[in-house]
Amino acid sequence: MANTRVTTYNSKKVTCSCGSHIVTGFADDSFITIEQSGDGVSVVSGADGELARSIDPSELFSIKITVQQQSRSNAFFTKMYYADKDCEKGTFSVNIKDLLGKDQFTADVAWVTKLANKTKGKAQNNMEWTLAAHGEIKEG
Repeated sequence: MANTRVTTYNSKKVTCSCGSHIVTGFADDSFITIEQSGDGVSVVSGADGELARSIDPSELFSIKITVQQQSRSNAFFTKMYYADKDCEKGTFSVNIKDLLGKDQFTADVAWVTKLANKTKGKAQNNMEWTLAAHGEIKEG
């Protein structure tokens, strides 16, 4: 019998904390997207074909967190957005972890970049919050 590798993913085992707030009420499909800002490692080719690489030192990330419109997390993100606009006190840490895997994102400082769009319809809708964060991804 061959050795068969079986892995498991469970969305309930993905945790997201923003400061002391635990994000709840995630959307039913994709609910967290972490994207590195900046250029990463770019390359320029000279006229003679010589290559020069540039490494972007930025550790800035864009995080999109999508929750249901009735999630308590909407109030948290709204409060932090206005705390930042009104008195520059809207920053918080972020910790996103897949408890069954080895993926983890941590940031000492993050903030809400703008309010989520509000959509009303026959059924509940989702709200997508965009955060900017200075952090790092740890994999495997």
